[in-house]
Amino acid sequence: MSGNNERRKILESFGRSPALLSAALREFPRKMWLYKPSAERWSIHEIILHLADSEASGYMLCRHFIAEPGITPVEFDPGRWADSLGYFHQSTREALEIIRRLRRMTYQLLVTVPDAIWSHTIVRSRPGDILLEQWVELQEQHIPHHVDQMRENYMEWLERNPPRRAATHSHLSPKARSFSLTTC
Repeated sequence: MSGNNERRKILESFGRSPALLSAALREFPRKMWLYKPSAERWSIHEIILHLADSEASGYMLCRHFIAEPGITPVEFDPGRWADSLGYFHQSTREALEIIRRLRRMTYQLLVTVPDAIWSHTIVRSRPGDILLEQWVELQEQHIPHHVDQMRENYMEWLERNPPRRAATHSHLSPKARSFSLTTC
């Protein structure tokens, strides 16, 4: 981040991400949330559970940056967690609540930290040492990235499940159409 104004913009976007997620989810019919475009890709349901796990991890990582800079925190493997934790049987409603609450708490903490804290680092396996400032930039894009994946899933689902057209009476003459509409 190049300065306090830039940091403020990124933090505001970071804080709004759960609202972005909620708005996006209203675009997708619930009946397609379990749709998987392929075995390698996650369904919307799985993405929501992944975001909750990621948010819980991020909640802790942020506190490590502030309280224990320089440490190597335990990281989670998103694919392994998705495969091992039974995402299919977990509640998306509760996962969304976790995302909303933990993001709000992390955001409220971050807006209060002194400037010197933004240069704190932790050691990660990927990409290596990372500044708090860099981590927030990555986290700010995490939910929007997955919202884009959800939209891709939805578009593929629509291609495979086109909306049904309403029944019409176009095969009837105008006089018969008028009669059938008034007698129904």
